Amino acid sequence: MKKYLIKRIMISIATLFVILLVLFLMMELMPGSPFNDEKLTEAQKALLYAKYGLDQPLVVRFFTYLKNMLTGDFGVSYAINKNYPVALMVKERLWLSCKIGLLAVVLGTIFGFVLGTVAALKHNSWVDTLCSSIAVFGVSIPSYVFALVLCYFVAFKLKLFPILYNAKKPIASIVLPALALSFSPTASIARFVRSEMLDVLNSDYILLVKAKGIKDYKMIFSHVLRNSLIPVITVLGPIMVGLLTGSSVVEKVFGIPGVGLLLINGIQYNDYNVTISCAFVYSLMYVVVMLIVDILYGFIDPRIRITKEGK
Repeated sequence: MKKYLIKRIMISIATLFVILLVLFLMMELMPGSPFNDEKLTEAQKALLYAKYGLDQPLVVRFFTYLKNMLTGDFGVSYAINKNYPVALMVKERLWLSCKIGLLAVVLGTIFGFVLGTVAALKHNSWVDTLCSSIAVFGVSIPSYVFALVLCYFVAFKLKLFPILYNAKKPIASIVLPALALSFSPTASIARFVRSEMLDVLNSDYILLVKAKGIKDYKMIFSHVLRNSLIPVITVLGPIMVGLLTGSSVVEKVFGIPGVGLLLINGIQYNDYNVTISCAFVYSLMYVVVMLIVDILYGFIDPRIRITKEGK
């Protein structure tokens, strides 16, 4: 197990290094500049480039940024909030995006497991058809469409929750964004749970469990759900990352000052440090979650760990 963990951690570190390098190359190739003010002369722009070290070669800037990043220094903002530390900008917004994403993950997982389980247990019935239709509906429609529907009917018409984020009502303000984001994971998890549960229910050892006279509810929770977890964890990992970091469009709809909105602003203003930092935070969370998923594989099914160690 130790060898397996070290290997996965080293791969994750190498992946993050490559991602950071690619981000730097993309920002270098991006047209425009963080200093697009028409009032600035070319000489003034050159002074600003020299001040922030942007006149240095890409390789020098990359390794300087890498060294500073390891100490928690992500540079300063060039345009959005001039000379303000980017690390503080991300820190102030990250927890809000994570709260919304975490709530969406919890809701999506619960609703998805319920829908998928009910559909599998009521296979080939109208209940199965209804649950499957809801799943297809949730996958097909983007989250921002659900966000707009919730804004109009729940917030505007019924006035149950605020339309835009209100710092004075932080809990009420994150309910609708979380619901909008939870539709897609609900649908994805429901489909995987239904498919895997049907395979498990039709397996030979479940027939043996039934022959022993074990009660249905005990069979479902002790045998069927447990053996359906691995594929669900596979799809839950990437979903969790996307939701924890928030949806940029949904944050825009509800006016949420999260990391997604900060990333959009960073791209619009060509604020290099902000854009790279936000994108790297997304990547870091994705790699960490996928690392956790790999570790969970090893605990849930030792055969996976043994196979990967053998390779």
